[in-house]
Amino acid sequence: MHSYKNLINGKWVEEGCGGSFEVCNPYTEEVIGTVPKLDIDTIEKAIKTASAYHPQLTAYERYEILRGTAEEVQERREELSHLISSESGICLKSTYHEVERANQALLFCAEEARRLEGQSFPGDIIPGVRNKIGMTIYQPVGLVLAITPFNHPLNQVVHKIGPSIAAGNTTVLKPSEKTPLTAIRFAEILLNNGLPPQMLSVLTCDINKTTDRLLRNPHFDMVTFTGSTQVGEYIHERIGVKKTLLELGGNSAFIVMDDADVDKAIDISVKGAFANSGQRCTSIKRLLVHEEVADRFIPRFVDSAMQLKCGDPFDEATDVGTVIDEEAAKRIERVVGLAIQDGAKLLYGGERNKALYTPTVLDEVDPGSEIVTEETFGPTAPIVRFKTLEEAIQITNSTRYGLQAGICTCNINVAFKAAREIRTGAVIINEGPGFRIESFPFGGIKKSGIGREGISFAVREMSHLKLIVI
Repeated sequence: MHSYKNLINGKWVEEGCGGSFEVCNPYTEEVIGTVPKLDIDTIEKAIKTASAYHPQLTAYERYEILRGTAEEVQERREELSHLISSESGICLKSTYHEVERANQALLFCAEEARRLEGQSFPGDIIPGVRNKIGMTIYQPVGLVLAITPFNHPLNQVVHKIGPSIAAGNTTVLKPSEKTPLTAIRFAEILLNNGLPPQMLSVLTCDINKTTDRLLRNPHFDMVTFTGSTQVGEYIHERIGVKKTLLELGGNSAFIVMDDADVDKAIDISVKGAFANSGQRCTSIKRLLVHEEVADRFIPRFVDSAMQLKCGDPFDEATDVGTVIDEEAAKRIERVVGLAIQDGAKLLYGGERNKALYTPTVLDEVDPGSEIVTEETFGPTAPIVRFKTLEEAIQITNSTRYGLQAGICTCNINVAFKAAREIRTGAVIINEGPGFRIESFPFGGIKKSGIGREGISFAVREMSHLKLIVI
């Protein structure tokens, strides 16, 4: 067990004023570290000081810091992967991939720091105006509050801090109290590569006791948050007139049409539903299968799910580790039980051992069941059979979420009809809804968020666009 410190005003601070948090391994239930539990007065002093710091780094200097950080993250792949697995319970197969994604995201951030360019506009396009030119530049938004969730403890942090640094901002990070250790280690790596210490603070606190005053703090110029829709709405109500970037809940559907490549659809579905223990906002949470292909698809999908090894996250053969804690596993157990009560057939799984929940496949699920209408956030695959594309689109659009969706088909007309009519931030054709490249725009509609991540888009979200007329 290690005692971790907070980064406050350029100094590593161990004292928490309000005690400390114990961070536990969800699989072994052992305490693997402690972090300070900062009280609100300490937090507000830290924020006030951070707001007074205005970075003067050039675009090239920001590029160099982010590029060096990317290299060190890759060099420390083993260490970071094991740390993520220790505090999240996610298996090493998934955490190795997370570190690689973080490396790629940081490289994109480095390039965007040098690519933040404005435009020029001629003024003589209207009568009576001569010798006027308008030009736009991007300037840092100022002080950014970044709040990150427990899933993807490294990559979620990178997607907040990286673009903020690229834009030239000062950032205050509030990582999840369930997985703060990776965030603190990442802050160390940034400092190793020349980030001015005053440019980043990492604060761990009891969010239940500090939320309102934290969100109402007048020194923040922007709040960026990834997490549940419920918390996102709470944040939005309280921060007032400030820039926000909210990446919220998802209930991603994957549609398997009657002309789909069944082998490909099965591979996509197994990875999409069960990778990262199903704890991704873009995991396949609803599997919509055409009735003409269902009897070929479903038995083979179940066979593939049965081949997954579930258990010790540190066994490199493990495919599915734990969910974040036993409470989360119990919630998944409850939702699966309700689906069965509603008439669903349990084909495989449905077993819980503390925080470990086995990959679970349900067939003939009622589209009105909670497991279909809400975000389960676990290794479950509820299958809904449908007859027509129109029906599949209607089911996909029937929830309050609108993050991403996927469809598997060989018909280009079907693909584009789905792409036009599905109400989500992205529709992925012949891939799962979780497909993502760090430079692509990412974000949802409806209750799935406000604004867009994806590195170049996030950098601009975290900047002010200023017009200069000369």
